[in-house]
Amino acid sequence: METKWLEDFVSLAETRSFSRSAQLRHVTQPAFSRRIQSLEAWAGADLVDRSSYPTSLTPAGETLYGQALEVLQALQSTRAMLRGHASAGQDVIEFAVPHTLAFTFFPAWVSGLRDAFGPIKSRLIALNVHDAAMRLVEGGCDLLISYHHASEPLQLDADHYDMVTLGQEVLAPYVKAREEGQPLFQLPGTPQKPLPYLGYAPGAYLGRVTDLILKQAGAAIHLDRVYETDMAEGLKVMALEGHGIAFLPFSAVQKEVAAQKLLPIGWPEKTSLQMTMEVRAYRAKPSAKQVPKNSAKDLWAFLTRPNGDDSASINTQKIACL
Repeated sequence: METKWLEDFVSLAETRSFSRSAQLRHVTQPAFSRRIQSLEAWAGADLVDRSSYPTSLTPAGETLYGQALEVLQALQSTRAMLRGHASAGQDVIEFAVPHTLAFTFFPAWVSGLRDAFGPIKSRLIALNVHDAAMRLVEGGCDLLISYHHASEPLQLDADHYDMVTLGQEVLAPYVKAREEGQPLFQLPGTPQKPLPYLGYAPGAYLGRVTDLILKQAGAAIHLDRVYETDMAEGLKVMALEGHGIAFLPFSAVQKEVAAQKLLPIGWPEKTSLQMTMEVRAYRAKPSAKQVPKNSAKDLWAFLTRPNGDDSASINTQKIACL
């Protein structure tokens, strides 16, 4: 039996949806279903009542759900203690950060921190948004830095996690600029000749926000997905080569926009094709079992100071780098 099967099962018990849980766990629905079936084979009992909608648990499933929560919590606590032993005597702050923010926001943010807060020792763990959040939940980092949008909130319980907003990020479509300074492609395209579209892989956080932008556009936009990846940096490189339109965070393209290598595009004038997200930092609330490192505790106290003291300068830099 694999622990990820238990994590899958807990997700299914909470969402009551195979498709939603598969999305949250970043696997295809058939693969997710197979993992639940493997857990049922291990348990020797049906855990899910597949005849009901929304999905419900059998009595055996309800029993396993309660036990699975205890087992996973115990494993996470043990891992946190082991990592505490491994980090003894060290004052390194470990950050779990989605790939795009790791390339764009994080370096400039740390520079601002060193100017206003002082030197810090840091370790960056670059992951996708879901895995970065799980890293925090499992006690594998001191701070999580991630995107936030009301339509795609992180499922972190406010009773167990603290949060502070670091700045904002705007997601919008960009294309390569022609030599004469015009965009290589013009929206909206036509059904007969859709525009090449560089998209995010299924399950990617920015992909879900992009889907919401297109859904709310209020105008017919004709796109043909010709390439996909789960990293914004990969889409940017393809856009720079003229392969299509890509929805990218401004922090990832500000240098290319300033150099007029990439251009933002929109159509028509009253159609909004951008979305503003927050960049947030999260930490697990201190407890008897998990006491934060002094360095991480001091940094959090600095980040959460009211505006008007020394933290104001770093707040300005945080937003400016976006």
